[in-house]
Amino acid sequence: MTDPATPSAQPASVVRIGIPGGRELTHRDVAANGARFHIAETGDGPLVLLLHGFPQFWWTWRHQMVALADAGFRAVAMDLRGVGGSDRTPRGYDPANLALDITGVVRSLGEPDAALVGHDLGGYLAWTAAVMRPKLVRRLVVSSMPHPRRWRSAMLSDLKQTAAGSYVWGFQRPWLPERQLVADDGALVGRLIRDWSGPQLPDDEAVDVYRRAMCIPSTAHCSVEPYRWMVRSMARPDGIQFNRRMKRPVRVPTLHLHGSLDPVMRTRSAAGSGEYVEAPYRWRLFDGLGHFPHEEDPVAFSNELVNWLKDPEPDR
Repeated sequence: MTDPATPSAQPASVVRIGIPGGRELTHRDVAANGARFHIAETGDGPLVLLLHGFPQFWWTWRHQMVALADAGFRAVAMDLRGVGGSDRTPRGYDPANLALDITGVVRSLGEPDAALVGHDLGGYLAWTAAVMRPKLVRRLVVSSMPHPRRWRSAMLSDLKQTAAGSYVWGFQRPWLPERQLVADDGALVGRLIRDWSGPQLPDDEAVDVYRRAMCIPSTAHCSVEPYRWMVRSMARPDGIQFNRRMKRPVRVPTLHLHGSLDPVMRTRSAAGSGEYVEAPYRWRLFDGLGHFPHEEDPVAFSNELVNWLKDPEPDR
């Protein structure tokens, strides 16, 4: 696959970097669902699979990986299809197939199941995987993303959410979004991260890493393809079928995390997703944080995550 834009190419090795504290980290590739996926892993214990959102890659979970490993978990962060060090395939960016990527990675790691932790698009896919392959999902943690049916309803019926999610509508244009994402060495990526964050902005070094990762050839195109499917399929048979499939309830304990100042996914849109969960469901709103709570206040986010994963009675 070739990207319609022609950015200054960055080597794929930009994504094989370390995490805080000098903790030992293993980078490797695993095969799943007909593609190759880059993963970073550290720690031993029950598997926690971390799923990034837009416009980031696995490294967004660097702080949580340290916390999870220290707490006795096997922390694995994967690059989604088309992003970071994973394969950039010509097709396969609908949520059902992307969810099969995730559950396929769980199997390839030799584990019977995993706790899925997803942010933004990764959260959308975590919801989907929990419905499609419930036996492979032990627990579910979603940040900054409502249940897919809730997302669809809010985007279509809530004018404020429609405006807040304007970037999704902008992605429907051919070629232009890709060119914008890689122009000036990924400057738009930096602006999006800063605009979507609360007062506690990610540091400039981190933003620069995400800019360089977006400029890896074909990444920009692959990054927007899932959003194109989510909108363009709304009136198509495949989209209608997916929406019906997602009526099936989530039957694993679910922790739902959200920043009160999130400007692109309104709290009102995310709240209420518990109606699709027939299992213990816990809602946690982080006051003063935006769309990236795991990076804006990594200590608070990691503590909430670890404490819930270790809680034998999550319904309390």
